[in-house]
Amino acid sequence: MYCPFLSTFNFRKTINSMKTHKIFYWIVTALLSLILLFSAGMYFFNHAEIVKAFTLGFPTYIIYPLATLKILGLIVILGNLGGNLKQWAYAGFFFNFVLAFFAHLMVGDGEQFGALMALVLLLASYFLGKKARS
Repeated sequence: MYCPFLSTFNFRKTINSMKTHKIFYWIVTALLSLILLFSAGMYFFNHAEIVKAFTLGFPTYIIYPLATLKILGLIVILGNLGGNLKQWAYAGFFFNFVLAFFAHLMVGDGEQFGALMALVLLLASYFLGKKARS
């Protein structure tokens, strides 16, 4: 039996496209996770050096809570926990990376490209994740 609608719709292409989105989502999210784990690890285990590098005008008591929130946000994103909670985690990381970019830019220490790279990975992870789940 011939159906013109089904003959024009390419199921295989759609399935391969969905797989590609999921693969790219996990690659980008893994890279973002490495950046976040590295920064949180530096905050916890190399605190003295981070305090010296914290010349951006922020109080140093924010280092430990920021590291804790990075790990918790990463758990929420990787664990796919709750729709709204995941949105808040992405939003928190977005503001963290944007503010870090502009703080480094204003101080002029040349370290803003790490925050920019993290921001690009975050946006790619967010939009690829939405595409992969739809």
